[in-house]
Amino acid sequence: MPLIPEEPQIHESAQGPRVSPATGRTAPTPRPVPGPRPAAPPRPGRPGPVRPMPPVQRTPRDTAVAKSEPAAPAAPAAAPTPQIQVIPASAEGALDAAEEAVDLLLDSGTTPGEVLVITTGEPHPWAAHELSFGEAAYWAQHDAGDDVFYADASALGRAASRPVVVVAVNGGPDSTAATALPLARGRAGTLLIVCGEPQRINSVLSAAV
Repeated sequence: MPLIPEEPQIHESAQGPRVSPATGRTAPTPRPVPGPRPAAPPRPGRPGPVRPMPPVQRTPRDTAVAKSEPAAPAAPAAAPTPQIQVIPASAEGALDAAEEAVDLLLDSGTTPGEVLVITTGEPHPWAAHELSFGEAAYWAQHDAGDDVFYADASALGRAASRPVVVVAVNGGPDSTAATALPLARGRAGTLLIVCGEPQRINSVLSAAV
């Protein structure tokens, strides 16, 4: 009778000898696998990493706009033209008419420092009195700008602009009025009052335009 080979018996000891940890030593604990580190926040005052942007495809229209010439600067605004008021008066009464005009301006609320009075003939008594103390003290009052200032037409080149200029055409050669009236209009900010003969005044102002 044939012999049936016996199936190999797998004994527990076949799994290999068990290794027990040595006395006094602890089995090492497996370390966790580190994952990806989070990105560090940027420092204050320093930007974080910048990712490059993909190139922008320009169209022919964009290129034309980029190469267009810059716009021309705007032209400066023209200086405002003051209103002109003519008060009929003779050469002898022009200074009195100018005084009355100044009184009306002050009564209507105009500040004294906003008024400049010019004479083409004899100087105003106030100007003659103040000039007796010297030109330095006289022009110091002009620079202070806190009161009505009276000046001769020859001083218009030095006088500063004021909102209201009153001109008394109280004599003097025609060339003086022809020079003073255009200058006075340039010094007046909002209002130019001229006291004198209207025909003479209008002819001078028309020629200066």
